[in-house]
Amino acid sequence: MSWLGRLFDLRDTLVRMVLLDLTGLCYLLVVPHSTSTPTTAQWVLAVPAFAMALAAHRRPVVNLVAQAALLAVAISLIDDFTINQVGASWALLEMTMRARGPRAIWLATALLVVVDLTDSIGDPPRRFASGVVGLAVEVGVPVLLGLVIRANRELSRQAVERALAEQRQHESESRAARADERSAIARELHDVVAHHVASMVLRVGVARHVLTDLDPRVGEVFDDVHGTGTAALAELRRLVAVLRNPDGVRGDAALTAIEPAALPAAIGASIDRARQAGITVEADLDPAIGSLDAVRGMAVLRLTQEALTNVAKHAGTSALAHLVVAVRDGAVHWEVSDTGRGGVPVGVPAGGGHGITGMRERVEVLGGRLEAGPTETGWRVRTVLPATASEPSTRLLPRDRAASAGSPAPEPA
Repeated sequence: MSWLGRLFDLRDTLVRMVLLDLTGLCYLLVVPHSTSTPTTAQWVLAVPAFAMALAAHRRPVVNLVAQAALLAVAISLIDDFTINQVGASWALLEMTMRARGPRAIWLATALLVVVDLTDSIGDPPRRFASGVVGLAVEVGVPVLLGLVIRANRELSRQAVERALAEQRQHESESRAARADERSAIARELHDVVAHHVASMVLRVGVARHVLTDLDPRVGEVFDDVHGTGTAALAELRRLVAVLRNPDGVRGDAALTAIEPAALPAAIGASIDRARQAGITVEADLDPAIGSLDAVRGMAVLRLTQEALTNVAKHAGTSALAHLVVAVRDGAVHWEVSDTGRGGVPVGVPAGGGHGITGMRERVEVLGGRLEAGPTETGWRVRTVLPATASEPSTRLLPRDRAASAGSPAPEPA
């Protein structure tokens, strides 16, 4: 019955009344009557009925009373009072649809029944019974149709409320599940990762004070390791705080966004750390990166950090890394390539990691595609972050660096 609800939408009362008036005019002008043309009395009673239907289309009680009064007059004055009868029946339908309670509906029904029965007063019993049966059409049909529309509207409202309640319950369950997962991750980060990083920073700090006669270059390495570890601890604490109370630090956006103006400096700091590790880095940075949105800016920063870390771990300090970040037509073109041939520095643990996987997932969330693989001179990883989010592209699995170098080497972490 959804079509019925659309046809008798409460917002379209005026449209229905206009159509009703046009139908009445067609009846008077086109349909054959007992006389050649409608009488003056018919027009005198029809025109106010038409006007009242339009003027009181938002006041069903006023419209019903006026139409019932015009019908009572028409019954007593003219033979063909179809126009006024239809107007009163339609007013009863609108009243049934819009009434706030059943009492008003039954009072309106009783009023129209009394008016219609005035046409049968003084008739023989058989004709009077025929008039009573006619009430089923004149009064019963509008009331029943109005009640059906009311019931259909109420069922639709209840269905919407149930759907909203189910959606709220689903969202509540999802939030609870995410909160549990966040708490579990926060505990692991705090109890395992942060503990070991703090232990490493502490030992490096002790070594800096205990070993006094150090080569200045070794001291610089100690200082860099201590500073990097301290920064990592600060980020871990911030991450744990976000996981435990995401609302307190702007939710997930705190983990995935960076101020656009700070992006060039952040990338420059990552390049400086890579150079301190002994890597030669050439950077070609588009000045337009300072106007990137916060989410893509953070993606560019994290991709750069991970790629330069991979160069240091897998290409060796003798390699040359080339970083390119360009903005063309709103899309971010990012690439890091190196000249390493698979040489692994001493002290780097063997075994693959999850760096490429994490980079690919970060890129695909933004609608891009990550390409990673060997080149003639070393290794290259690149992507394009579109200006607007699109469907995730087909994943391109990274190939083993050893396919080009001819010697075994671990997959980038």
